[in-house]
Amino acid sequence: MMPNPLLDIRIGTMVRANLEDPAAYIKQILPLGFESIQPFFWQTLGGKDLPRLAGQVRDAIGDADVIVSSLGVFGNPLESGDVDQGVLKAWETVIDNAHLFGTSMVSGFTGRIRGKKLTDSLPRFREVWGKLAKRAADKGVRIAFENCAMDGNWASGDWNIAHNPDAWELMFNELPDENLGLEWEPCHQLVYLIDPMPQIRKWAPRIFHVHGKDATVRWDVIREHGVFGRLPFAQMRTPGFGDSDWTRVISELRLAGYKGAIDIEGWHDPVYRGDLEITGQARALDYLKQCRGGASYLPNPV
Repeated sequence: MMPNPLLDIRIGTMVRANLEDPAAYIKQILPLGFESIQPFFWQTLGGKDLPRLAGQVRDAIGDADVIVSSLGVFGNPLESGDVDQGVLKAWETVIDNAHLFGTSMVSGFTGRIRGKKLTDSLPRFREVWGKLAKRAADKGVRIAFENCAMDGNWASGDWNIAHNPDAWELMFNELPDENLGLEWEPCHQLVYLIDPMPQIRKWAPRIFHVHGKDATVRWDVIREHGVFGRLPFAQMRTPGFGDSDWTRVISELRLAGYKGAIDIEGWHDPVYRGDLEITGQARALDYLKQCRGGASYLPNPV
C-alpha cells in the first residue's frame, strides 16, 4: 500500500475509558472518520482489567485504519491520599500495558503538592517522575504531560504544574529524560492570554501528543470587566469554533517535524455539548482534516 503522508498527523478523538463499555462507544464513533483514539482514565482505573480492555479496543477497531495514539491518566500522583496513590498505581499499570493497545505513549497531569506554590512541587516531581520515566523508558514508552492548569496558577493549585512554559523549563531541568515531553494544545495557553504559536517552534522536540481543543478569548468582556470579574473572559472551544488558526498550527507542527495525532478533547465547549457533543466533534474532525490538507491523499503524477 502506498504510504499516506497526510497520516503523519492523524486526527482523532479522546474516549473515556472509565465508561462501562468504551469499546461499544468506539464502534459507534469510528464510522465518522476518526483516525486515532486516546482512551483515558479519570484518576484511577476504576477496576478495569487493562489486558481485557486492550483486547476489546482492538476488536472494536477491527480492520479500520485507526490507531491508539496514547493512553491517558488524569489525576494527581504526587500527593499521598488514597485516590492519589491509586493514580500513581494507574500510571504504573498503564505504562506496563501500553503495548497491548499498540501504543508507546501515556499522558496526563504531572500532579502537584496541593495549595503550595508551583516550585514547591519540584522535589516530589523529580522523585515520582524520575522513577516513572525510567520505568517507561525500559518499556519503550514516552510520557506526555498535559498543559492544563485545572484552575491552578503559579501560587497554588491542586492537579498539575505543567501548564506554563516557565514551569516546563523547570520541569525539564529537573528531569531532562528524552522520553518526557508535552501533551500540548493551544486552548490552555489562550485562556492565560499566551500566544500559543511561538511555543510550537520552541518546544517542538518536547511535543509528543496534541489535543484538539481551542479557546475563544472574549476581549469585549476583558475590556469591560477585566479578567477577575463575574463573566468568563475565555471559553474553551472545540476546534473550528475558537480563535486558533489550525492551518497555521498544523503547518508549524509539520515544519517542526511533528508526527503523531491531534485527538479532539470534547466535553468543554459551552455551545456544542450535551446533545450537540458529537455534532461538534464531527465538525471539528472535518475542519482539522481540511486544515491538515484534506481528508484524502493525492499522489503526485509520475
